[in-house]
Amino acid sequence: MEIVGSSERPRRILGVFAHPDDEVFCVGGTMAKYAQSGAEAMILCATRGEAGQIRDASVATRAGLGAAREGELRAACAALGVDNVAFLDHVDGTLAGLERQPLVDEVGAVIDDFAPEVVVTFGPDGAYGHPDHVTIGSVTTEACAAQPERRLYYSYFPRSRLMLLERLADWLVELRDRFKGQADFARVFSLFAQETNALGYADDHITVAWFPRGVSIVEHGEVADALYLILSGEVEVTLDQPGGERVLIRRQGVGEFFGEIAIARHTTRTANVTAVEAVTCLVFTRRPPELWAGRGSSASPADGGGPAPEPAVLNDATAVIDVCDVIDRKIAAVAAHRSQYPIEPEMFPRWMLEEMMGREHFVRVNPPPSEEREYDLFG
Repeated sequence: MEIVGSSERPRRILGVFAHPDDEVFCVGGTMAKYAQSGAEAMILCATRGEAGQIRDASVATRAGLGAAREGELRAACAALGVDNVAFLDHVDGTLAGLERQPLVDEVGAVIDDFAPEVVVTFGPDGAYGHPDHVTIGSVTTEACAAQPERRLYYSYFPRSRLMLLERLADWLVELRDRFKGQADFARVFSLFAQETNALGYADDHITVAWFPRGVSIVEHGEVADALYLILSGEVEVTLDQPGGERVLIRRQGVGEFFGEIAIARHTTRTANVTAVEAVTCLVFTRRPPELWAGRGSSASPADGGGPAPEPAVLNDATAVIDVCDVIDRKIAAVAAHRSQYPIEPEMFPRWMLEEMMGREHFVRVNPPPSEEREYDLFG
């Protein structure tokens, strides 16, 4: 790789990760932001992610998944404005078992060749403990140790206070017409919500629940403790009349939410929701449900029907980059990883993307950070 003279060349930033798609969530917006300002950016990926899930069977088979994900990474980087992509040709899931020094040397050779001012990788937690993430982060740290003047950052995921059930409920009740997602919305939103929740972008407890035909999912007058998105099946929404009669208000199906009114208004439930046939829902709650909790207007679960107390949030980031102005590029890059995230960017309201993914957090390792928070990784 040709290196331009240091007195004239643009700033350079390198991300070193384990799998295709790691780059988007760890540093995608930051890469897009710096590339847009003229910096040269590069992603080094240790594997081709061939052990990953296949969430869109039309994209790849198991035998071809590695090649498909390589193409997805290149497309994602193009969306971010990252011109340089390289792979180390290791097998997904094996990094922790490799001989360490050759791997350090491989990463170090790329760093020496590209000569970035800034390197970003995983921290010791590997975002959520994945052995490949932990290993590549540790190896990259060791490879950078010989040049302590080079800025090394760990990608960091502080636990968010954002409650999707509350923000979604507010958004839904503000709409003029009831929301109904397009054909594939429910499946895609389910994948997206659970993955981003695992990374700490939101603090809801998210589960997939199945309700047999005839089950009362929501009861008029009970405490509101969950928001539901229908993934399959159909429900009836009814009101109880003074004489005991139930009046049908509407039927709802796949891609529709229910339960938002009471959540948004902090009231008890305003209607009944019953499964017309077997129904599967993505369920958002403020905390894991208690199996012994009672139901009905006399029940008093810990939730109490109002907002949950704000959890303590540990945010030890030394640098925070606002990427809201390039959020479209970031979500386009996520969508490029179609085998993992078969989404369409326009499925999501912009407020959700900005609130969940509009800031990227980092911890500076080298040189030792100052007490003040940074807003530019290059200093």
